[in-house]
Amino acid sequence: MTEAEVFSAVEELARNARAASYKLSQLGTDQKNAILRAMAAELRARTAEIVAANALDIAAGEEKDLSKPMLDRLRLDAGKVEAIAKGIDQVVDLPDPVGQVMEKWTRPNGMHIHQTRVPIGTIGIIYESRPNVTSDAAVLCFKTGNATILRGGSEAFHSNTAIAAALQAGGETEGLPAHSIQLIPFTDRSSVSALCKMDKWLDLIIPRGGKGLIETVVSQARMPVIKHYDGICHLFVDAAADLDMSIKLAVNSKTQKTGVCNALETLLVHSAVAATHLPAIAEVLVEKGVEIRGCERTRQIIDAIPATEEDWETEYLDLILSVKIVDSLQEAIDHINTHGSHHTDSIVTGDQAAADAFLSGCDSACVFHNVSTRLADGEEFGFGAEIGISTDKLHARGPMGLRELTSYQYRVRGNGQAKW
Repeated sequence: MTEAEVFSAVEELARNARAASYKLSQLGTDQKNAILRAMAAELRARTAEIVAANALDIAAGEEKDLSKPMLDRLRLDAGKVEAIAKGIDQVVDLPDPVGQVMEKWTRPNGMHIHQTRVPIGTIGIIYESRPNVTSDAAVLCFKTGNATILRGGSEAFHSNTAIAAALQAGGETEGLPAHSIQLIPFTDRSSVSALCKMDKWLDLIIPRGGKGLIETVVSQARMPVIKHYDGICHLFVDAAADLDMSIKLAVNSKTQKTGVCNALETLLVHSAVAATHLPAIAEVLVEKGVEIRGCERTRQIIDAIPATEEDWETEYLDLILSVKIVDSLQEAIDHINTHGSHHTDSIVTGDQAAADAFLSGCDSACVFHNVSTRLADGEEFGFGAEIGISTDKLHARGPMGLRELTSYQYRVRGNGQAKW
């Protein structure tokens, strides 16, 4: 396709999404939940079809020598399709934020003002690798009355197409408006640029993927963007850290699942406990197959590959961990704020004052005390399925659930008030 043809095709999708969004905003919670149940049922009914489509993507990925973590993120089976359907079931059970009154007050002239949650409208979502995002994004946007245009990665094209078709077809049996969930039906790279130019029709773009994708979208988008930058997550083992807890949280944060944005990438250890804690932590990590890249002081205590400056700012998404010894809580905070991605950072300590200083000092969307970084997740926070974890500060920050997919309007009622 030529760029002009791509632009024209994407513009048609965007125009249709805008029309659908006006209809979606008028659906009540009960009807939306009925539509969601129909979506989940259709996904289950099409499990074999979705798994077969996914097999085409896996075969193509193996031919392209995609990494094992990426293939793991891409792979679907009947169990994973069921998990996607259960994610929809969970969204059904979540409170609908649309129509909630955030604040209300009455002015001296008798005007009654309600600040009320409403849908954002039309949302473009650009993402890579994981086909489950197709469902998560579409379902969360739909529950909040938003129409979506999805642009998945080419490596998951067949899987995404099958899932999106199941959601729209299932939903239409219960009254889902046409074009509520649309997947860009081609893989031309120029479709990303075209989507970024649809400010007449799209209210928001959310990119999920590598730094290159996000920077491309940010530089080209004519509408607001909510960014989900790298997950360079840290765990700081403080001077007052319990050894067993330090081992547990370091191992879980790094190895429970490696190819995800909330996996641990850098371990910071206070020099006061480095000689006792670091060898014990490293022993278990190495048993799990983790390659350790350490600073010079780290390498004086354990076997490790020399760490470079680049390591402190690398999201490995693999069984690789950079380790640095620091002399103070403040040095740990400074390292995180300088080299981190403002995603999720955690401290292990029995010192409440140190924990409080860490939580207030780290400029990250999620800051934890004695908690694995892997728990930075919408479902773990009770939000249900999530769009992703925003590293922005405005409109949405951290796990993005239903509330973060709404805006608000002022609804004012009176009995003839006018300005004189």
